[in-house]
Amino acid sequence: MATRRYSVDTQDIATKLRDAGLRATPQRIAVLQVLEQAQAHLDADAICQQAKLLDDSISLATVYRTLNRFKEVGLVQQRYLTRDHTREYYERADKEEHYHFHCRECGRVMEVQTNRIAQARRELSDTLGLVFSSACICFEGYCPDCASRVQDVAESTGVSE
Repeated sequence: MATRRYSVDTQDIATKLRDAGLRATPQRIAVLQVLEQAQAHLDADAICQQAKLLDDSISLATVYRTLNRFKEVGLVQQRYLTRDHTREYYERADKEEHYHFHCRECGRVMEVQTNRIAQARRELSDTLGLVFSSACICFEGYCPDCASRVQDVAESTGVSE
């Protein structure tokens, strides 16, 4: 079995699980370790592949059940980051509030922050009496690298989007 080193202490992971009211099973520890160390947005398949390096008995069905349970207790958030909204991505819920930008050309997903969303929530709360618990926003367009290429192509063909 391939091994993978994680800098996240399994005792810390087990404590997080127990604090959330969950048993600290090897499968739950593996899934949360993967999410704690994620450097990219991961779907269930990618989480399963990485978790198998920690616990080769874990199955994709177990990963889905674990992610659903983690969502219920507030350990993870589910996001749709692509245009078709058919693939679910997961990230830790304790990350600083942020939003996502998906490039329509290269597919890159970037985390972005702005205080304008908080301002909009305050305004909506004040005017409509809404109480917000979270915001899931994914902007779509072209990243700086692709924007110049797309504009060059549009100008050369006389087509604008």
